[in-house]
Amino acid sequence: MYESIEGRPAASLAGKVAFITGSGRGMGRAHAVLMAHRGADIVVHDVNKDWAEETAELVRGTGQRALVIIEDVADVEAMAEHVKVTEAEFGHVDILVNNGGVPGEREGIESIEPEFFDRMFNVHVRGHFFLTKAVVPGMKERNYGRIVNISSIWAMTGSNPKYGSTYTAAKSALLGLTKSWAKEFAPHNITVNTVAPGGVMTQMAIEKDGLEAVMARAQTVPLGRFGDPDEYAAVVAFLCSDEAAFITGQTISPNGGWAIVGI
Repeated sequence: MYESIEGRPAASLAGKVAFITGSGRGMGRAHAVLMAHRGADIVVHDVNKDWAEETAELVRGTGQRALVIIEDVADVEAMAEHVKVTEAEFGHVDILVNNGGVPGEREGIESIEPEFFDRMFNVHVRGHFFLTKAVVPGMKERNYGRIVNISSIWAMTGSNPKYGSTYTAAKSALLGLTKSWAKEFAPHNITVNTVAPGGVMTQMAIEKDGLEAVMARAQTVPLGRFGDPDEYAAVVAFLCSDEAAFITGQTISPNGGWAIVGI
C-alpha cells in the first residue's frame, strides 16, 4: 500500500480546493468526484446547471464542500469574477483543472467558418489562459499550486482525417502553454502539466457519433477498448498530489497504446 507523506495518505488532497472547468459530466465529473474522495473541496463549473448540480451532490456525498458556477469559460471577465467569489468562499484555490471544452468538427477545412474557429480557440485556449491568469496570483502568494491542462491525443499525433484540425490546433496550444507556464511558475512551487486523453467512453462522444461508431473505434486501440473517465481522473488526481511535486511541464497521454510517442 501507499506510504504516507507527512502523516497523510499518499495522493491525498486533504485541505485543497480544486477548480475544475467543464465538470458537469464526463471526465470533468470524474475528476471532481475522485478529488473529493481524496479530500478536496470542489468548484464545479459548467454551462449546464442541472449537470453541475448533479456533480455537486456527488461531491457533497463524500463529505466535501462544493461550489457551483454556471458560466461560459470563454467569458473571461465573468470567470475572473467567479475566481474572486471562490476565494472569498473557500479562502484559496490550490488546484486548477482546465478541462472544459466543446466538440470538434467532423468535416474538412472547406466547411469551417471563422465563427466556429473562433469558438474553438475562445473556449479551449483564450478562456483557460485568462482563467489561469486569474488563479495564479493566489497560488503565488501561497507558494503552492497545481495546474493540469486537458488536451487530446490528437495534439500529439494529428487528428484523424475525419476529425477536426481546428480542435487539434486548439488542444495543441495547451501543450505550448503547459511548457511555458511550467518554467514561468516553477519559482513559486506551481507545477503545470498536461493530460492528453486517448479515446474515452463519455456521453458526449456517444451523442456526437453514436454508440456503434464509438465502439468500432475502440476496437482499434491495442488494449481493445477506450478509457473510462475514472481512469483519466486517476492520472489528473495524481498530478495534483504531493506525490507529483517534481513533475512539471510534462504531457501524459493515457491512451491504451493507441499512440506511443517518445524516444
